[in-house]
Amino acid sequence: MSDGSLSQDEIDALLQGSGGMDFDAGPTTPALTDQQRREFEQLIHQTVGSQQSNLSLLVNNEVSIQAPGVDLMDAEGFSPSLPAEIVQIRMNLTEGAPGHHSYVLGSQAAIEIAGPMMGQEGVELDDAAVNALQEAFSQIAGPVVTALGDNAGTTLMNDPPEGVYGDSSSLELPDGQFVRLTYEVTIDDRDSIEVYEIFDAAVVQAVLGTTQQPRTGAPAGGGPAQRPGAAQPEGMGAMMGMQMGGTPNVQSVQFPNLSPAGTTGEQGNIGLLMDVYMEMTVELGRTRKLIKEILGMGEGTIIELDKLAGEPVDILVNHKLIAKGEVVVIDENFGVRVTEIVSPMERMSGMP
Repeated sequence: MSDGSLSQDEIDALLQGSGGMDFDAGPTTPALTDQQRREFEQLIHQTVGSQQSNLSLLVNNEVSIQAPGVDLMDAEGFSPSLPAEIVQIRMNLTEGAPGHHSYVLGSQAAIEIAGPMMGQEGVELDDAAVNALQEAFSQIAGPVVTALGDNAGTTLMNDPPEGVYGDSSSLELPDGQFVRLTYEVTIDDRDSIEVYEIFDAAVVQAVLGTTQQPRTGAPAGGGPAQRPGAAQPEGMGAMMGMQMGGTPNVQSVQFPNLSPAGTTGEQGNIGLLMDVYMEMTVELGRTRKLIKEILGMGEGTIIELDKLAGEPVDILVNHKLIAKGEVVVIDENFGVRVTEIVSPMERMSGMP
């Protein structure tokens, strides 16, 4: 019978950190609960339409993106499912909810996206193709980052996209568990491709509003449980009524009568803005070009715009159309003569 002391073999095993002795460290807290995963999945699903539209414009083809599934995993479980050669577009979040954020796709999937953007079939994954992918995923990530920031009540900022082409050893993943979204993308009726989006689990928790406090348990002595910050019911009778399931005292809210506000103060306050600078731009016209066409430009290249000769130019203030006009020459400088003020309804329809 043992007297409770450890043998020399057991002491050596403890010093080596092993010895086959199983010490229960207790239950671990999951990086993401099932409810958080479902909430995040619903939030991402709301952005799929915008992602699809942005990618369609870039590849100049019809694009279909299936609503992604959301999985919680680690690097050991993720890497074996990847092709031998991959492209990772890293754009870590730096403000609002800092943490890892990237896209991962196989080399063939990368070619399926970069090729139409560059106007070529069977492109090689060189620097130009990777740069095209950086632009593509910057546009795809825009709706996602915006939606996450809106849900968190803050502005999320990310690093400029950085594309890395290589094998699985070049893959950069968060430590521990992370969230993986799997998108199924189809471009112009071709075979579908898979694109993975990676988020640090801490980012997802921050975005889902971890400031929501759970209800606390009943305090010692049997008193009613209270939400943090909730107002206390008035009177002991109300407290006992709520505790025992009685009907609470409900009263209608009395609002003060609304009276027309004078406009004198509003007209006076406009003076505070008179010294504020605003950017005014005169736009001669626009056009869209493929990346290969832009890269092929040189001195003497002529770019055809979407405006006819003699057609009024657009006058924009802070990138919003407010008027139209005609180009004139004043001494040796260009100028513009306003010929039409855009109506308020037209200005509203042009806002995003």
